[in-house]
Amino acid sequence: PITKSEERGDPKSSFFDRIPKKKLVRKTFRIMSDSKSTIELPTGVLTGNQTAELFAHAKENGYAIPAFNCTSSSTINCVLEAARDAKSPIIIQVSTSGAAFYAGKSVENGGLEASVLGAVAAAMHTRTMSKFYGVPVVMHSDHCAKKLLPWFDGMLKADEEYFKVYGVPLFSSHMLDLSEQKDDENIATCVKYFEKMAKLNLFLEMEIGETGGEEDGVKHEGDISELFTHPDQVWKVHQALSAISPNFSIAAAFGNFHGVYKAPDGGNAVKLTPELLGKHQAKIKAELTKAGKECKSSKPTFLVMHGGSGSEKSEILEAVKNGVVKMNVDTDTQWAYWDGVHQYYLKNSDRLFKQIGGKDNEDGKPNKKKYDPRVWIREAEKSMAKRVTEALKDLGALGKYAPKPELKDGKPVAPYVRAIVKS
Repeated sequence: PITKSEERGDPKSSFFDRIPKKKLVRKTFRIMSDSKSTIELPTGVLTGNQTAELFAHAKENGYAIPAFNCTSSSTINCVLEAARDAKSPIIIQVSTSGAAFYAGKSVENGGLEASVLGAVAAAMHTRTMSKFYGVPVVMHSDHCAKKLLPWFDGMLKADEEYFKVYGVPLFSSHMLDLSEQKDDENIATCVKYFEKMAKLNLFLEMEIGETGGEEDGVKHEGDISELFTHPDQVWKVHQALSAISPNFSIAAAFGNFHGVYKAPDGGNAVKLTPELLGKHQAKIKAELTKAGKECKSSKPTFLVMHGGSGSEKSEILEAVKNGVVKMNVDTDTQWAYWDGVHQYYLKNSDRLFKQIGGKDNEDGKPNKKKYDPRVWIREAEKSMAKRVTEALKDLGALGKYAPKPELKDGKPVAPYVRAIVKS
């Protein structure tokens, strides 16, 4: 059902005010687990509170939700497709450069305008389509370093505009990655933004400690010993952010890397230490207990795993066991998307050199059905969707909700434009 806050409108003019408003009827789903616990949330883009509910259920029931970086409506759709068929909740996220690509590479981005516009467009597309697919989605923005804060500010402005009209934010959550800064500055900046975000029902992800490799211009080339976050650092973050809202997660480094390549020491591959994540949880629980605060859970905070591509499955499962509820996947799905095109080309290359005829013959047969973008892009989507399903399986997220379609006269109703508008 729609909450009273979601019914609230605002007469002030904004981009979203210009969308015609019709009645929105939400569909719901139930997440199922081996422990027979259930959780009811709407399909479509979740709020910060709903995201926290989903993560709490994942943490309590030993699974995590993969987060996929998307750069186009095509990549978003194939993630939604895989989630629908797997009956799994999903996280769709955009990076600064990925959002700029979504807006169009020819759009000026000197002030990160294209990155803001592309992120908003991706969120609007996801809001429209996710209800039609019947999938619960955490719509997230990925790494935002200090130099990229204008991008963050632009997305928050869009959240504010959307909230004024619909009583919910445009996105579900945003990430601040100030791991390049000193801890005090990192935490203080997160607190400043989180105070604004909490009022909009947004979820915050932050990073403390340095993940190896490079992600959207945030690069680590130091010693391997720096790739591990200390429990004291995690406690400081938890202490500061929990005073504002429980709707946050921490990306703590435990030897993980963005991308797939060797470690920065020139040869020794970094071994993940997911058991360190358990020490973070134990530290928080001990400090809360010391302060006289009740803490029944052995995993009191939400943790996030970055740099999951190429990791051993046993290490991933250990991380989930210690409270990881979200794992980023990008490099592997990029490869899967490309591989779909590549395999199609290898299979059909003789008919892809010219519009009529084969590579070495003039048989007069047209090749339009071979080079039509809808054909080979679809092969990319199927390949990426398969990799998305694999990630869902690895993280134990398969079959975690049962779709409950919206019905009229006993027949399913497609939401269409009601996915984003209401009266």
